[in-house]
Amino acid sequence: MSTTQPVDPTNAVQLDNWDGESGAFWAEHADRFDEGVAAYHGQFLSAAAIDETSTVLDVGCGSGQATRDAARRAPGGSALGVDLSSRLVDLARRRAASEQVPNVTFQQADAQVHPFPEAAFDVAISRHGSMFFGDPVAAFSNIARALRPGGRLVLLTWQPFDRNEWLNAFLTALSPGRQVPVPPSDGPSPLALSDPARVRSLLGAAGFSEVGMQGLSEPMYFGSDPEDAFRFVAGQRAGMLRDLDPDTQALALDNLRASLADHHTERGVRYDSAAWLIEARRP
Repeated sequence: MSTTQPVDPTNAVQLDNWDGESGAFWAEHADRFDEGVAAYHGQFLSAAAIDETSTVLDVGCGSGQATRDAARRAPGGSALGVDLSSRLVDLARRRAASEQVPNVTFQQADAQVHPFPEAAFDVAISRHGSMFFGDPVAAFSNIARALRPGGRLVLLTWQPFDRNEWLNAFLTALSPGRQVPVPPSDGPSPLALSDPARVRSLLGAAGFSEVGMQGLSEPMYFGSDPEDAFRFVAGQRAGMLRDLDPDTQALALDNLRASLADHHTERGVRYDSAAWLIEARRP
């Protein structure tokens, strides 16, 4: 771990993950991750309603695509991206420099406890980066404190497991002969903000009002052809294969190849997905 920033103990596992193996994989494949959710990106930024002088906070910014695009929409304002991954933050900084986006900064930080200046931001955004907090009420309370009164929160999160073909297909393929490890919807995971009742409860307890949720459904891109997609998905899900015996591992990989082949289209390997566009306001 390279961070010198305070990290809440409930996020220690996430720090080990994102400032370790997962963060390294995401940094290596940053373009593929951005391409994967590209169909959502414009809708997400439009909902943020960033104006020319907005100050924007991007939580779980990853390699910083959304942060840089937010900064471009606010030439008289600024954007700050924070993430637990030192590799992703470093990549985000390099890309901002190469793309000549002067009004954007990036910092390795745990948004659950980071001492953001109070009432400093007009908008807080997070594109699939807000689902992994150990204590989500504390985290969103800290984000609310950083927003000015009337400031807005805009999140993109996943809908439930059965509405996300990509996640269902990959986890099922890689779990032959055993129970599919569905991510929990009540703890840190991609599905932590998939239940509308839980989302409204968490954000309300954190001090937000006017919580709204809009369902979106778009195809996700995983590669130009099945072999390209296989290398990416098998690499991302390598942890699911480590404890399997050789025969079961081979079966799991065959299952994955077959699924990817079934989803090969003229526009690459694509799976259905469903996300929530969540909006709320600090009173």
